[in-house]
Amino acid sequence: MTLCVNAIDGTCVAPPRLLALDITWLFCEVVFRFKYCVGLWDAYLSSRVPKDDASEVSKLVARFINVCRPEQIRLASEKFINVCKKLKDLVMGLDVPIRGVAPMLSAIHKVRTSYEHLTTLHPDFLLLCISAKCYKSGLSLLEEDVFEVDHPKDLFLGMIYIGLKKYGKALELLLNVVTSPMSTLSSIAVEAYKKYILVSLIHSGQHSTHFPKYTSSVAQRSLKNFSQAYLELATSYSNGNIAELQNHVEVNKLKFESDTNLGLVKQVVSSIYKRNIQRLTQTYITLSLEDIANTVQLNSPKEAEMHVLQMIEDGQIYATINQKDGMVRFHEDPEQYKTCEMIETIDKSIQRIMGLSGKLAAVDEKISCDPLYLAKVGKERQRFDFDDFDGVPQRFNI
Repeated sequence: MTLCVNAIDGTCVAPPRLLALDITWLFCEVVFRFKYCVGLWDAYLSSRVPKDDASEVSKLVARFINVCRPEQIRLASEKFINVCKKLKDLVMGLDVPIRGVAPMLSAIHKVRTSYEHLTTLHPDFLLLCISAKCYKSGLSLLEEDVFEVDHPKDLFLGMIYIGLKKYGKALELLLNVVTSPMSTLSSIAVEAYKKYILVSLIHSGQHSTHFPKYTSSVAQRSLKNFSQAYLELATSYSNGNIAELQNHVEVNKLKFESDTNLGLVKQVVSSIYKRNIQRLTQTYITLSLEDIANTVQLNSPKEAEMHVLQMIEDGQIYATINQKDGMVRFHEDPEQYKTCEMIETIDKSIQRIMGLSGKLAAVDEKISCDPLYLAKVGKERQRFDFDDFDGVPQRFNI
């Protein structure tokens, strides 16, 4: 018991002979009975865990994270975070990332001070969710607006939303990475820009090569040089020529695969058929499935029907299909914005904006009272204090 209590404040470093004891006895009897052994776990995991013991150790660490007391975490937060990160490394090394999702989620709930707090464990948790394809688990922590950030990881957040096919939110997060302040170009920004191009094509069917004004000069100069294959893909896409697009994908297949973006590239190719069908709705009121297949370069009317049905289900077009004569009739958007559901949606958006406005006002007030900010503003004002200058040149004095 003394060993465990001392481990809380880091004064105890478990001796090698103790760490060499049987894992099952040591951790099951000590850790789970007293639940106050963050220091002991940190000391044990600081050394390399034998591969044969990795599976058993990861299970024990996961159990400890689930049962440890929040008051202990407040006393040894850095050690607890180290233990959680070691668990991530263990399950990733074992190629079973799903085993770390639940305990990491439990750890985040214990570490963060509020739902608006993005902790240093969030990136590791999101990486586990992406690797295990548990996108909905990752989304459970991202639905609230974030105002307190320990370690921003918008790339991982964007990848979660890509996995959930929420491309609009993914674009917003990827753009945050691309436009973040930087003195030298980072590989993270390059990867985010590549995904940003692909998601833009999937979501809106176009990509703008112009960066926002607040983008760093380094990013504006260099990002395009590292993303030529993706920019050329966007150009082929905008031309609407499916054969040209498929040929470009085939030529650069190894490049896309090495960037782990081949899946997104295939979605881009698939989306061009839908984009071409959407263009037809702007020209025709009725059209046969056979004509759609020929115009959009699909293999058969049946394939055209499947695309149209999927687009109707996703709300991308409004149409009806007559199965007897194979005709498709396109309609206008039926939404009149006067239903109870739409009014409730608008009200929720207004409430959210009001909440954000209040948060922004509070942050502005906090910054305006910050001594460092006031000192900097004071120095700037002294440089441009016009009271130190004569209003009229001396030679014009009467």
